Amino acid sequence: MSAIPASVGPYPPAVHLAPPQIVVQTPPASGISTAAMVLGILGVLGGWCLFGLPCVLAVIFGHIGLHETRHGTKSGRGMAVAGLVLGYVFVGPMIMFTSMVFFGGLIGAATPTTNPTP
Repeated sequence: MSAIPASVGPYPPAVHLAPPQIVVQTPPASGISTAAMVLGILGVLGGWCLFGLPCVLAVIFGHIGLHETRHGTKSGRGMAVAGLVLGYVFVGPMIMFTSMVFFGGLIGAATPTTNPTP
């Protein structure tokens, strides 16, 4: 009776291959979309002090960002939508606040003051 060496089995040794690496290149991010989102956040936090200008810019940049990301050549569509939503939600109150401050100042300056005579 002959002994079979322990290193030799009925099957050849298994070859372990590394799984193939899949490299997915993402499209570059749209800077305009990022600017729309940042300006929308600024409009929410400090728009009262800046008279709604960040909100208006967020709406403008958001529409430009949507146009840039339409065909998938650039990423950042969600940021453009976030900028649009924040801009549109806060642009109305900002315009009303700005007009109240502006027209209130005009009315106050145009109204004569009366001094009571003793």
